[in-house]
Amino acid sequence: MKTIDIHAHIIPDSMWRAVDAKQEWHGYKHEPGEGLGAMVACGARTTFTTPKVRYSLEQRIKDMDEQKVDVQVLSIHTPFVGYHLPPEQGLALAREFNDEVSATVRRSNGRLAGLATLPVQDVNLAINELERAVKQLGLKGASLDTQVNGLEWDEPKFLPFFKAAEQLGALLFYHPQPQNNFLLKRNPRHGLNNSLGVILDDAIVTAALICSGVLEKCPDLKVCIAHGGGPACFAMGRMDRGWHDRPATRSTSLPPSAYQKKLYYDTVTGDETALRFLIDQVGADRVVMGSDWPFVPWHPSPVTWIENRNSLTAAEKERILWKNMAELLDIR
Repeated sequence: MKTIDIHAHIIPDSMWRAVDAKQEWHGYKHEPGEGLGAMVACGARTTFTTPKVRYSLEQRIKDMDEQKVDVQVLSIHTPFVGYHLPPEQGLALAREFNDEVSATVRRSNGRLAGLATLPVQDVNLAINELERAVKQLGLKGASLDTQVNGLEWDEPKFLPFFKAAEQLGALLFYHPQPQNNFLLKRNPRHGLNNSLGVILDDAIVTAALICSGVLEKCPDLKVCIAHGGGPACFAMGRMDRGWHDRPATRSTSLPPSAYQKKLYYDTVTGDETALRFLIDQVGADRVVMGSDWPFVPWHPSPVTWIENRNSLTAAEKERILWKNMAELLDIR
């Protein structure tokens, strides 16, 4: 059995080289401080809570071995997607990142797969770069923030992007950034922007994709939502009720719950009760292992955590640990 982690972040070496040279990286400026310091752009400050964000390929694979993870699917640390940049500058960031991740994957001897980042502030540029990433670089799809400069993913302008991803067979992995959700303004205390705000963003993008009809118009689209989709599945009954009681708000031919099993969700739910609820709602064939490497500590590992869940059957564990993702991304 091969264990596959859909939710593993990477920060490109090109950024660290720029930091060492005391240069900006696509408009991001380094601010020295404790540990690795911080990166600042567009008024947002990103600190680094673990030295693993600067691990070499060899260090990463050693850590994966200790975690019992056979394959990581790499995605950019979300604060560095660069959606705030002018489109051409955003494209330059994306191309540099995608080229580097593709090269890292090729050097990993099958231990890594990769997801592109895209300049989705310009839909046409994003489509072209996704095609290059999949067809030329061998990446499995793209990782995306849950919003684009304040726009939600149910905006009609994004539909051609979804159709292109569907045609390419590309996986879209949605992951929010804690520096960019509404709880920072509404209640910045108690770390709620990370513990609660992040998963609310997960739920919002899940609801937007379902309720807008994107999954109806693109029935073969591959989408995975981080953190178990947040509380979206818990709220599905309420969304169904709104669909039934308020016909004027409908954008789909069926109620929202009819589409929740078209998405995939990772296991970073916080506890076993939430994971069990998620599986009962969408089925074990729609849940995949995630770790949020290297930002979430697991004791002893994300694999062992799933293996030790008494509420999961052996068949469910097999699907979640590797089988679903192996079939979805053709990882052997």
